[in-house]
Amino acid sequence: MKKLIYPFGILLFGITACSVKKSIKTDQVAFPSFSAEAHRGGRGLVPENTILAMKDAMSYPAVTTLEMDTHITNDGKVVVTHDDYLSPGFMLTPEGKEIPASDAKKYNVFKMDYSQLKTFDIGTKVNKDFPQQKKVKTYIPLLADLIDSVQHDIKTKSRKQYFYNIETKCSAKGDGVTNPKPEVFVKLLMDVIKSKKIEQYVVIQSFDKRTIQIINKEYPSIKTSFLVSNKKTYEENIADLGFKPFILSPAYKMVNVEMMKKAHADGVKVIPWTVNTAKEIAALKALGVDGVISDYTNLL
Repeated sequence: MKKLIYPFGILLFGITACSVKKSIKTDQVAFPSFSAEAHRGGRGLVPENTILAMKDAMSYPAVTTLEMDTHITNDGKVVVTHDDYLSPGFMLTPEGKEIPASDAKKYNVFKMDYSQLKTFDIGTKVNKDFPQQKKVKTYIPLLADLIDSVQHDIKTKSRKQYFYNIETKCSAKGDGVTNPKPEVFVKLLMDVIKSKKIEQYVVIQSFDKRTIQIINKEYPSIKTSFLVSNKKTYEENIADLGFKPFILSPAYKMVNVEMMKKAHADGVKVIPWTVNTAKEIAALKALGVDGVISDYTNLL
């Protein structure tokens, strides 16, 4: 595997990111009493993590929050996509051809410049896991462009303001391979969020506790959510993180009465993922969850 050479600017960010505490002033904005979140923009109905998906999700009155994933490209751009490598399962090459399974790790998002990444088609190939998904040729967007499109739609169509639940897709084993160091990731992500002036509408979530630990320390006014899928107790997950996040976001089958009681006693919201049937959503609401993340915006 080729050794990745970081752009100079990214190296500089990594050196300086934690040296000075960032001060962000945000107006107090009420978080939804029930956060109905469109997972990857509602991939059950529209190609995931696209501008089209986010706009479609906004057409459903119950939706309050747009959930999405972010990666960093080789040229330091923050892009909205889930997988470390372009997926043969639902993506096509710029020429409209299949990505062979043997090439599954050929297209590493972190080692591609955005100009190349944008040429791949994420919306035409049938995604067998989501047969209802609308098929339309589209692309992986920059986070900055997605925010611009959403905010423009809100303004021009007099929509309510939506929250953004933004996941950092990274891990310790991926450092330098599929993602930058967490300090670099956070710096690049927060630069976009601050430039778009949406700090008060943002939640940063991750399975990688390092990124939200940095957010908690360096940007304390930004809401954080700890994603978990394990057999640990509520107390064990909080102890592992090292602070009480705004949200604990467990795999939905982890949620029970005890978790809800302890989280709410701590002032921590519980928003489980990924809940894809009306029956499961109703059961979780009965337990008192503070929201749900679903692939199907029509169920929220």
